[in-house]
Formats: sequence, C-alpha cells, structure tokens
Amino acid sequence: MVPSREGVARKGSADASARPALRKVAYRARVATDCNGLLVDQLDWHRTHLLRPRPAGLTDAECFWEPAEGCWNIRPAGTGPWPAAAGSGGWTIDHAFPEPAPPPVTTTARRPGHLIAGVLGTRLAAHFGGPETDYGSFAYAGTAEEALHQLDARYAEWVAGVRGLGLDGLEQPRGPSEGPFAEAPMAALVLHITRETAHHGAEIGTLRDLWAHRPPTG
Repeated sequence: MVPSREGVARKGSADASARPALRKVAYRARVATDCNGLLVDQLDWHRTHLLRPRPAGLTDAECFWEPAEGCWNIRPAGTGPWPAAAGSGGWTIDHAFPEPAPPPVTTTARRPGHLIAGVLGTRLAAHFGGPETDYGSFAYAGTAEEALHQLDARYAEWVAGVRGLGLDGLEQPRGPSEGPFAEAPMAALVLHITRETAHHGAEIGTLRDLWAHRPPTG
C-alpha cells in the first residue's frame, strides 16, 4: 500500500518535532559519560580561537608597555619600585603585600606571568607531577616570544593533565593543596582554571586594543 501524501507529511512532521528531544537525550548522554571530553574541548577551543590568536605578533615594546602610572610589570631584577617583586632569574614580577587599593594596572607581560606561574604552574605541581612552582621560584621571560612559549608549554601540560583525569578523576576531591576548597571536586578546579585563562586572556586582548589606539606620544 502506497502511503498517502497526508500520511507522509504527518510522519515527516513527527520526525522533525522529535529531533530536538533526541538531541537533548544525546547531549545528556555525553555529559554523563564524557564530561572530561567536554571540558578538554572547551580548553582546546579557547586556546585555538582566543587565547593564542590575540597575542599574535606581540613585540617586546608592546609586551612591557605601561598604559598607566604605577603599573605592575615584569622587570629586570632589582629595577622595580615594588619591594615584594619575585622571581628566580634575571626578571621579576611586580607585587606588593598588602595589595594596593585600587590594585595597579598590570601589563601584557605580567598577565601571562601570573597565568604561567600562579594559575597553571602551581596547579600542575600540586595535581599533575609538575615542577614545584611559585611566584618566587619561577624564572620569568624577558621577551614576548619567550613569555608566549612558556604559556604554550604550561597550557599544553594542563590540558594533558585534565585529559588524563578521565571521568573518575574529575569526581575526586582537590586535596589539601587547595586549602578551603580541598573537598571540592577536581571538575570545579578545571572550570575555575578555564575561567581564569579566559579572564586574563581577554585582558591581554584589551591591552592590545589600547596599544593599537594609543596616542602618538604614548
């Protein structure tokens, strides 16, 4: 028996109306079984499309440019005005205790320094067997090229560590290195680090826009 046109139309309409529900079921299934893959995809997408394209072509002059008075920067050791400057090599990162209010504007150079040493480096050491890292022991880059190379290396190590957690690892507590958040799951830490890299990556992009449109004397 040949289906009527009306029957075919009704079937097609029913199939179309069922598609959103089927997609929802598929998404839920992936969240339940591949939460790790979703988090890694987000990290990879952010790096590929936002975090690394924005600093493309960054020069040393732009990297260390101070858009306001009293900026926090990365400087040759012993040359900065901040007594709590830290670093183990020929360059140090500006800091102060307690932090001034309002906090100083930070340069393009300092933002990856914070990401590399404080955000990624300390967590790689605590959770994925990376070298012990803190603001005082890290050797900061003295060029834009080196800073971006350091950022690439640390970010790749972080993504590899997250991928290795699997689903079970994401459910485990963070542990004592995370202080008051020790009992929170590793998944929450992964989301926090993604948020931090997005936040500081966006700040780097904003500074690039300010540099491009700075006054002729600036």
